[in-house]
Amino acid sequence: MNDTVLSVRNLSVAYGQTRAVRDVSFELGRGQVLGIAGESGCGKSTLAYAINRLLQPPGRTTAGEVLFHPQDGDPIDVLALEGEELRRFRWRRVAMVFQSAMNALNPVLSVRRQLHDVFTTHEPSMSRREREERSRELLNLVGIDPGRIGSYPHKLSGGMRQRVLIAMAMALNPDVVVLDEPTTALDVVVQRDILEEIDRLREMFGFAVVFITHDLSLLLEISDQLAIMYGGRIVEYGTSKDTLLQPRHPYTVGLLNSFPSLRGERQALHGIPGSPPDLSKEVTGCSFAPRCPYAFEGCHTYEPELDSIQDSFVACLQYDRRLHPARPDRRLLERRFEHAEHKVTS
Repeated sequence: MNDTVLSVRNLSVAYGQTRAVRDVSFELGRGQVLGIAGESGCGKSTLAYAINRLLQPPGRTTAGEVLFHPQDGDPIDVLALEGEELRRFRWRRVAMVFQSAMNALNPVLSVRRQLHDVFTTHEPSMSRREREERSRELLNLVGIDPGRIGSYPHKLSGGMRQRVLIAMAMALNPDVVVLDEPTTALDVVVQRDILEEIDRLREMFGFAVVFITHDLSLLLEISDQLAIMYGGRIVEYGTSKDTLLQPRHPYTVGLLNSFPSLRGERQALHGIPGSPPDLSKEVTGCSFAPRCPYAFEGCHTYEPELDSIQDSFVACLQYDRRLHPARPDRRLLERRFEHAEHKVTS
């Protein structure tokens, strides 16, 4: 049995001349949680839409491949699917929970109608009674009273609307669920409830998760693997525990320094000065170099590749012995949490 359920290889996406995603690769294991973190505009949501074939013009995939690996049979080239094949693939193999539940749900249709539409489209042989029973079952599964099935989105709380989206994503028992910032604009208590609900459903049904957010501290708690994106690229990729205890990219270090540890001594928090790169313009060298306190001459000339460093991958010239013969700057390697083990799954 193949342990990989989704492979993304050298994927690039552009909006006209803007290169929103550049040469992104990762593999997702069955039942695994992959977290993707980065600031706004780094390409996280565009990556999610590309994986699900939901890009709208002028967005287009310019290079790479997305392969879905069924438990039996040959891999499916997602980018080659068209028409009826693509319709059958979506929501049955890979489903998505969108960023804003209020915008994702149709405000003039009841929850019943929107859940029924999923089955009408993908399971046309189901009777109305079967659709109703399954819809109520899904609401109960995500912790909503099935009696609210006739409600309209504006009559539901933010957390309940988000649960409805999760129910819709779970309707056809997909192998992969992509969550695009599902807890945005929710208070921390509701966020915790949603995260626990997702984890409970994952344990119950065994689907894999791609969880996208700008909140790195959240991903450190729930993810098995973690990818840090900057300027449309993955700049660091490894286990959540390694990323927390041994961050290797200066951007990752900056993100970790932006939130406090709940234990230990009080410490000053520092933001990352400067602004993200303009992806509509050609970038020479490392896209993070203008903001990086560890940059040297080669960083402004050569673009770093995502290379293996021990058990992680990092795109940083600090580790390139040809351009930077000395060891990486000692300050870059000092980021540690004395009591960090409680934040990650061992």
